[in-house]
Amino acid sequence: MARILIAEDEQQIRELIARNLTLVGHQCETAADGTEALALGGQKQFDLALLDVMLPGLDGFALKRQLPEQLPVIFVTAKSALSSRLEGLGLGADDYIIKPFEILELLARVQAVLRRTGAGDSVLTLDRCRIDLAQHRVTLDGEEVLLKPQEYALLEVLVRNRNLALSRDKLIELAWGYDYDGDSRTVDVHVQRLRKKLDLEQRLQTVYKLGYRLSTK
Repeated sequence: MARILIAEDEQQIRELIARNLTLVGHQCETAADGTEALALGGQKQFDLALLDVMLPGLDGFALKRQLPEQLPVIFVTAKSALSSRLEGLGLGADDYIIKPFEILELLARVQAVLRRTGAGDSVLTLDRCRIDLAQHRVTLDGEEVLLKPQEYALLEVLVRNRNLALSRDKLIELAWGYDYDGDSRTVDVHVQRLRKKLDLEQRLQTVYKLGYRLSTK
């Protein structure tokens, strides 16, 4: 779990980001303007900040200059001009995401920054199963379970996006890759194998007419 500061003036976007980051296991605090975000950044320790550029009071670039230098920052903004991207990255931002964005892409970018900085948890325990993403090691009742490469790839996608409903097509895109030309039913086969091997029958849930969700709740 990482502590993440979200500075975004549009309430719907702010709540969407916070809700999805919370679902996958992070702790979020939100601010509707730059001044509020700066106050939060000075009072509490965060592992990452997501900053809109066009914030009321204190814009995102100015906010980045005043937040602790060691705090990783991702700009999430509608400002798509190359000059804006270069300015944001030139300030030392770790990433620059342009609105509108897919929430799964945002989550992946967040995970990438947290992995680089060593923040957040890389181990998930679900009942009898323990999944260590850093070590690529999965155990059941303390005994290592050997998964095939594609089984592990699917499991990692489900773990990183836990509690989110993912379609079969999205799972293929994330776990198999864009160039996969097989049948989407292969997802069902691999899910059944993971359920059986890892005793995840109750956790690895079928989402009707969509796909699957790995539930931690």
